Amino acid sequence: MAGQSVGGGSGARIEIGVQRVSQLFNMLDPFPFRERDLDPDAEAFIVEWARELPRNAPIHILVHLPADEAASAEGRGLAEALSHYFATQERTLAAELRELFRIGRLSLAIGGAVLAVCLALAGLISDVMGLERLSGFAGEGLLILGWVALWRPMEIFLYDWWPIARRRALYRRLAAAEVRVQANG
Repeated sequence: MAGQSVGGGSGARIEIGVQRVSQLFNMLDPFPFRERDLDPDAEAFIVEWARELPRNAPIHILVHLPADEAASAEGRGLAEALSHYFATQERTLAAELRELFRIGRLSLAIGGAVLAVCLALAGLISDVMGLERLSGFAGEGLLILGWVALWRPMEIFLYDWWPIARRRALYRRLAAAEVRVQANG
């Protein structure tokens, strides 16, 4: 597979050269051609090139094929198949993001409850125990435990969702990409 990325006035281009359309798709996938998964190497190739393109530029994918392959049913349906694949991946990432936020909300509720219980226990220990040092030690330990319980939800809401959202936006752009097949020879 050969490729290049060329910036253009109305977008950025990814070029792929293959001898057969089947090189782009996972041959173990039993689905019809237009619903088949991309070959992992082909997907990685396209995605890596797309990552390097300007985020606001539309993407154009140019696939170079021998003339007989370009004229085949698979060659004529290549644009639809690529668009379908990337749209499916975008929907999968959207579901993954929704699930991550669901887990984040649940974790936040649990962490908030643990923090509230820890703060209440720390106050109770301070009131019940007359020993300042021991109650201070126990109270600080409970306070730390309460804040640690909020660690995971904060990690989800502050950091974990960014890479998924970025990949989702990239796959959305790839699903909307203009795909052209150029017959060689």
